[in-house]
Amino acid sequence: QVQLVESGGGVVQAGGSLTLSCVASGNIHSITTMGWFRQTPGNERELVAVFTSSGTNYADSVKGRFTISRDAAKNTVYLQMNNLRPDDTAVYYCHAEGFTDTADFGPWGQGTQVTVSS
Repeated sequence: QVQLVESGGGVVQAGGSLTLSCVASGNIHSITTMGWFRQTPGNERELVAVFTSSGTNYADSVKGRFTISRDAAKNTVYLQMNNLRPDDTAVYYCHAEGFTDTADFGPWGQGTQVTVSS
């Protein structure tokens, strides 16, 4: 079983910065996709930034402000968020897809709250 543990959320003023971290653990053979999504009440979960086998994708709303990076050896992905805006307020979820020795996986983390005050 593969699990994701997120950290780094919190409360920050508009214009500030936060860094989120997500560590995948378990019987991991390979990770093909790993990144961040976010969700606000009453809305669908949306992509923020993600590594895939074909490259890196960012939501248009975060381009130039957020940077996703990873440490493949540690099965860890980071999200550096700069120049945060009140509309970035959401629960941020880590997601990963890949394979164990015997099966594929696609878990979600428990979510971490990011609140940006104006």
